[in-house]
Amino acid sequence: MDSDDDSSMHDAPFIEEEEEEEEEEEEEDWFDGYLQSVRENNPLSKTLSLNGQYHERVQNMVDGDWEELGFDITNNTHMESVDLYDGALNDHKMIFFFKKLTRSSSVKNLSLKDNRLSVDGARSMVPFLQNTNNLESLNLDDNNMKSKGFTCLVRSLRGSHIERLYCNSNGINSIDIDNTQFPKHLTYLSLSRNSISADGCRGLAKLLQGGGATLSMLRLSHNKINDEGVKILADALQSNTSLKTLDLKENDISDQGDLSLLKLVNGISSIEATLQSNHTLRYVGLGGVLDPVSEIHIKIDVATRINRNRHQREAGREKVIQTQLHSETRAALCRLQGDNHSVFNEIDPLHLPEVFALIARHHGHGELYDALSSLMMILFSTVNVKKCIQQERDYHAAKVAEHRTKAEQLDVKLASMEEAVEGNERNNDFVNHSSKRRRKWLWRLLDGV
Repeated sequence: MDSDDDSSMHDAPFIEEEEEEEEEEEEEDWFDGYLQSVRENNPLSKTLSLNGQYHERVQNMVDGDWEELGFDITNNTHMESVDLYDGALNDHKMIFFFKKLTRSSSVKNLSLKDNRLSVDGARSMVPFLQNTNNLESLNLDDNNMKSKGFTCLVRSLRGSHIERLYCNSNGINSIDIDNTQFPKHLTYLSLSRNSISADGCRGLAKLLQGGGATLSMLRLSHNKINDEGVKILADALQSNTSLKTLDLKENDISDQGDLSLLKLVNGISSIEATLQSNHTLRYVGLGGVLDPVSEIHIKIDVATRINRNRHQREAGREKVIQTQLHSETRAALCRLQGDNHSVFNEIDPLHLPEVFALIARHHGHGELYDALSSLMMILFSTVNVKKCIQQERDYHAAKVAEHRTKAEQLDVKLASMEEAVEGNERNNDFVNHSSKRRRKWLWRLLDGV
């Protein structure tokens, strides 16, 4: 027994080595068969997934191997997903891989995550991105393309049908793209864990403005966006009707920035402001994991929930009912947004019965009583104002009467003075005429003598 045990212990290392060799051979056979199925355009081979950390054969692929693989994918008509990640590629290998992979009629999803690709790696992809017909999703998370690489990618995708672009953790800080260079079918853009600040938000604002905006989801968590950046985005979204999700978690945003978003989705300064608010956004991510939920965040959630549950036009009406026609909610929103007004000043008195019916139906008779009380205060206030105006008018009317009387008295004096002047002129005329007659009589008398 002892000799048998010693023999078994002596043979154990060799058995382990044989098993490892067999596993390596099996993996090589599998890998070769995997690539062979791609080369042969096997209809069952629709996905190519190679992990650079897990597959040793991937790490040992030389330039020619990558060039050949690119060629095989180009000529494959069944391949739908290509996933080369965790160090499978680098900038140098990208040159040879995309030297032959210049187009595809079947690839819909391309993922090149965590390969430390720079702007040079992005440039290698340009011919493929410009010529691919069916690419829907491109994932380049956890690389190092920077802003130039991102700009290069987006511009090369301008004429494509891509719908989703992931560029998280790439050191991006600026966005130098406008609507004319942006892919017309792109609806999902993820730029989390970058270095985007207010300047980057100015570039993003160009993509959110105008009737050609297509993005429905924009993820910007874990960046350097501050209150100024949020204000820029909120202004751009004022007329946007496409974006439904905006993720701004884990940024440098204070209550001031949050208020810009609250005014965006539920302005309270007037009924018109509420109706003109953004009724498209359905989710706005704010704050951090450990941050307490603020009152502003709650109000934003309420407004976006209305957007989720209502059509755009119906959402505006619902916000007016829920916020403008509810005294406590309106008071809270006015306090947060720094506004102070009474909604009843804006309503035509002819429509008040309908408004009161809405209040009673949606908020109950208690709120109706508050509304009537508020209206009475306004009416009394209006009466007081009217009384003051009447008093001021009476004062000035009395002054006018006083001045009119004075003017009439002066007119009488002027008339008297004019009559006196005319009387003097008549007397003078009579004296002159009498003098002439006396002179004529005297001359006739002298002539008789």
